[in-house]
Amino acid sequence: MSEAMEDVRALPKPEAYRILKQQVASLLEGIDDPIAQMATIACVLHFGFGHLWTGFYRRVGEKLWVGPYQGTLGCLEIAFGKGVCGTAAAERRTVVVPDVRKFPGHIACDARSRSEIVVPVFDRAGDVMAVLDIDSSEVATFDDHDARALESWMTRFRPL
Repeated sequence: MSEAMEDVRALPKPEAYRILKQQVASLLEGIDDPIAQMATIACVLHFGFGHLWTGFYRRVGEKLWVGPYQGTLGCLEIAFGKGVCGTAAAERRTVVVPDVRKFPGHIACDARSRSEIVVPVFDRAGDVMAVLDIDSSEVATFDDHDARALESWMTRFRPL
């Protein structure tokens, strides 16, 4: 199957997320493997918005391990409670960071990162199974609209 990646950078965020969510739903129809789902979501978001880094850190014990993702090399592992990803996982909440240089304990996997959003992903039992991490090279890229839209995307990992 060959799908063209949608470039939605010029669109208003509500329309951009709607278009990309429809694309993801079409691509993942009948696919229940969480790794395949994560890889596809990361790819669609990364190329759709042109972010610096887009991907998942999967929970293994009390650490988050990188992958799947799109972008430059990511940190291989992050402890719960450390950095933006570890904070989102430990606190079970979405974290939006307008300027990563002002976030105490930010882990700089790529020095070009200037803003970040991290959304926890919950499994069917309600436990954190991963986090979706998106980095931008621009300050203040992410806002409440991004948080709500991405949280709605992560419900695909929970029972309907």
